[in-house]
Amino acid sequence: MSKIIGGSYDNLPWQDKPEGYLHPVWRYDANPIIDRDAIPTSNSVFNSAVVPFGDGYAGVFRCDSRAVTMDIYAGFSKDGITWDINPEPIEFTGADEEILAKVYRYDPRVCFIEDRYYITWCNGYHGPTIGVGYTFDFKTFVQLENAFLPFNRNGVLFPKKINGKYAMLSRPSDNGHTPFGDIYYSQSNDLEYWGHHRYVMGTTNFEASGWQATKIGAGATPIETDEGWLTIYHGVLATCNGFVYRMGCALLDLEKPWIVKKRTKNYILAPRELYETTGDVPNVVFPCAALTDAKTGRIAVYYGAADTVVGLAFTTVDELMAAMEEV
Repeated sequence: MSKIIGGSYDNLPWQDKPEGYLHPVWRYDANPIIDRDAIPTSNSVFNSAVVPFGDGYAGVFRCDSRAVTMDIYAGFSKDGITWDINPEPIEFTGADEEILAKVYRYDPRVCFIEDRYYITWCNGYHGPTIGVGYTFDFKTFVQLENAFLPFNRNGVLFPKKINGKYAMLSRPSDNGHTPFGDIYYSQSNDLEYWGHHRYVMGTTNFEASGWQATKIGAGATPIETDEGWLTIYHGVLATCNGFVYRMGCALLDLEKPWIVKKRTKNYILAPRELYETTGDVPNVVFPCAALTDAKTGRIAVYYGAADTVVGLAFTTVDELMAAMEEV
């Protein structure tokens, strides 16, 4: 059996795998857990990230307004299922007014490193790049320098320093609805200057694994296990009716995370339910967070559905390990 390295949480959201269910990831039976009108101004709430906080959970949520502007909002929950999202977007402080100027913010990720919670998101700065900030309490937020030049998306920090350095996965892209994309690894001494860029993995041959043949991108914060970094990601197929986003996972080396040890050939979750196939952008499941429990090996995955609502799904470290094939 594989082991998750980390804390244990008695109140982790959870439902047992349904009797006779054959797939490695199963949905919460009361999905979606956050509807599109969760705050008074929202057109949609999706692609959001959560972490344990205090005696419950906190998170950063993508809420697109009814003017269809994109911003990120803080929220809190006791059980990880029922959420109270602040009706006003996060306001950052920081040293550089140019970086603080807001164009758009979307698709946040959150992780705890050492003494604070770091947020990364797709930040508008002459095109999409990776915004970086931090908070101690999810009330006051500090914005740092953007991690990379445009164009880049899906910046996901590792939850600890690797060989003494901050580490991040990202996907260089373009300024539109990118028709390509591979995952890269970068490291930094100070969260400002990034280098040591390494290729991690890319799209697959269509005949071998079509669901991830167009582009891929990092999803939830990587999960440390005794076998490697378990990374849940999204894969995209371009169809005659547009992009379809599905979910997969990979196992990365603990010391050199750009080395892929295992990877899914078959997807682990795909759009199937009505709230995943119908919405502002149909046929999307997009993972942004995973809560874990080291004692039981349980994993709760939060994902955006059809770019409209937030869904919750469950799995275990052993289920995901068994779903992957050696590279």
